[in-house]
Amino acid sequence: MDLGIAGRWALVCAASKGLGLGCARALVREGANVVIAARGEDALDRAVRELQALPGARKVIGVVADITTVDGRQAALAACPQVDILVNNAGGPPAGDFRQFTRDDWIAALDANMLAPIELIRATVDGMIERGFGRVVNITSSSVKAPIDILGLSNGARSGLTGFVAGLARKTVAHNVTLNNLLPGQFDTDRLRGNFAYLAQQQGIDAGQLAERKRTHIPAGRFGTADEFGAACAFLCSAHAGYITGQNLLIDGGAYPGTF
Repeated sequence: MDLGIAGRWALVCAASKGLGLGCARALVREGANVVIAARGEDALDRAVRELQALPGARKVIGVVADITTVDGRQAALAACPQVDILVNNAGGPPAGDFRQFTRDDWIAALDANMLAPIELIRATVDGMIERGFGRVVNITSSSVKAPIDILGLSNGARSGLTGFVAGLARKTVAHNVTLNNLLPGQFDTDRLRGNFAYLAQQQGIDAGQLAERKRTHIPAGRFGTADEFGAACAFLCSAHAGYITGQNLLIDGGAYPGTF
């Protein structure tokens, strides 16, 4: 299927690895010009080279930027001639017992996983409306649907973003500008391995054993891959997805047991 986004400009945040890179790969394969932002220069350079080597790649630009800061967001936006597609993503806050979280911990989580995406949406949505096309995809977490006890910071901040998006998405869709959220379950990423390491330490067991135990509880029998996540993102960014807005798409291999 031709997704109809060849030549569009996409800004993908935290895209030097993991799910962000998976989304960038999918968009590059569809002929979009892609700007990727990340904090680590070495990983970013590797990602840019990988994306540029993909068949049919157009413009691929890397920006060293921390999108949780004003300067970082400005740098990322300045590198993108126009933002037709915005993929919001940021590293999740640390796991832990909520009793140990300080006010600064909460503010940092809100800045990264709620307020930074909102600021990027604010900076780009009016231009999308004027041009009659825009796609915003926020990478959140399955914890929005089914809270994870050790991820209290993430549960709170990402749920706040979800509530904000639900309202705005109904105002922009008449202009062919959609906003949706992708909720990853357990994907084979550094973030997942970090969470397993934390849990294994708390339980006094081997992280590999814990990972295997978690895997067996997923109906699909495996962890997700960044490329299949990216493919879902690319479809939501496509010309065919103009009637999908304000939605939370859970991608978890069937792990969530509910009907709704």
